Amino acid sequence: MEEKIISQAVIARLPRYLRYLGELKDSNVERISSMELSDLMNVTASQIRQDFNNFGGFGQQGYGYKVNYLYDEIAKILGLNKTHHLIIVGAGNLGQALANYMNFERRGFHFKGIFDSDESLHGKKIRDMYVQSMDEMESFVKENDIDIAVLTIPKNGAVKVAEQLVNCGVKAFWNFAHTDLNVPAGIVVENVHLSDSLMKLSYKITRNESEIMH
Repeated sequence: MEEKIISQAVIARLPRYLRYLGELKDSNVERISSMELSDLMNVTASQIRQDFNNFGGFGQQGYGYKVNYLYDEIAKILGLNKTHHLIIVGAGNLGQALANYMNFERRGFHFKGIFDSDESLHGKKIRDMYVQSMDEMESFVKENDIDIAVLTIPKNGAVKVAEQLVNCGVKAFWNFAHTDLNVPAGIVVENVHLSDSLMKLSYKITRNESEIMH
């Protein structure tokens, strides 16, 4: 049977559903309707039902959704029922901030190591990890079953580092470097360009101001 193709827009909404459902779980809410979820999330009830129907529905008409069940099912769709082992390449301010963000572990993402080419950072403790030399990276990746690499390094070094890591078995990159990575088919790359987000924000502000003026 051919696997159903899910649109990127639906996939992009799944983490937001999970976040709201997690908050409902923490508040001991057992059941919620699409209309109640719509009011919380500012997404139409019809959109919510359409999104969930891509994966089989999860609820019953007139009965709503069991919060715990829906949370667990969306977590499985997102692959969060597995544990992922990550390394950070780049121990600057952004790399350190990511390493210190505790919420990743709740989702099954465990940082195992952090690496940098700057010798003055080697041995610095960040949470429960010590910054290691780039020379130690390849053997560490192989020995610790690392499947995701977070790149917070300048773009001129990112392509070469990504190539090294692919050869060591890394399957995915969370790429904060301002460059496109040349990786083989089957390797997943999620690019995060912080300045792009600010430019989108600037566009929205400008558009709002223009609408007010007119």
